[in-house]
Amino acid sequence: MSDNTSYSRLAIDPRGVAWLTLDRPEVHNAFDDALIGELNAHLDQLHAAAERGDVRVVVLASEGKHFSAGADLNWMKRMVEYSVDANLADSRELSRLMYRLDTLPCPTLCRVQGAAYGGAVGLAACCDLVVASEAARFCLSEVRIGLSPAVISPYVQRAIGERQMRRFALTAEVIEVTTAQLLGLVHEVAGSDELDERVAVYVDTLLGASPQAQRATKALLAAVAREPDSDATRERCCRTISELRVSDEGQEGLAAFFEKRDPAWRIADDPETKEPGS
Repeated sequence: MSDNTSYSRLAIDPRGVAWLTLDRPEVHNAFDDALIGELNAHLDQLHAAAERGDVRVVVLASEGKHFSAGADLNWMKRMVEYSVDANLADSRELSRLMYRLDTLPCPTLCRVQGAAYGGAVGLAACCDLVVASEAARFCLSEVRIGLSPAVISPYVQRAIGERQMRRFALTAEVIEVTTAQLLGLVHEVAGSDELDERVAVYVDTLLGASPQAQRATKALLAAVAREPDSDATRERCCRTISELRVSDEGQEGLAAFFEKRDPAWRIADDPETKEPGS
């Protein structure tokens, strides 16, 4: 960016909940190189904070009627003039964004309202939980303009499966939110006036679990997905549970369970945790 305009913001509350918000509502939170650069900088900060234990949950959200319209039109016009090398550098920055979001050590939740098109589908697929309003809709729209959902494809295909990915990436059909839930891209659909409440319920639920156990479980599941059936994976599974059992948080969690009290990591002034779906 040539000025001090900011297209996103990051706020972390006293509970360790980080809100990473796209803030370009005038263009429906469309991506360009400036926004991608900002998000990468925020994600670098969040990775460090999550590793320290200062951030326990990340909520990815956006301002305005739509979650994100995908690529910014002015950015796309500029890219027409780019060389292959310049386009490659641009694509690598978007790839870094997806990878850094996908590999955050702490749980991530994506709040989707309205349209989530193109790269925005990738953002949702990179998050651990997706809560969408009944007005949400998704589209892998790239082939309509002669492009491909290439950079986001590993994450979206993992979320919805190869067969469904072939259909929606090749047809560029709009995916209604109920279909997105059936496909596995969305975990819960909420009324538009209930979206924030449902997000808050999941945040409270995530805060009720051991931060250490969540980090270990997320890393383990990524390893299992890469190589589900091998001696190395089975050994890692055994080591993960064994090390957690003897860790400080593991010991505290077991003691709290048997003593019928809250574990030490629960926020003292939190309301009683509500279960998702209640």
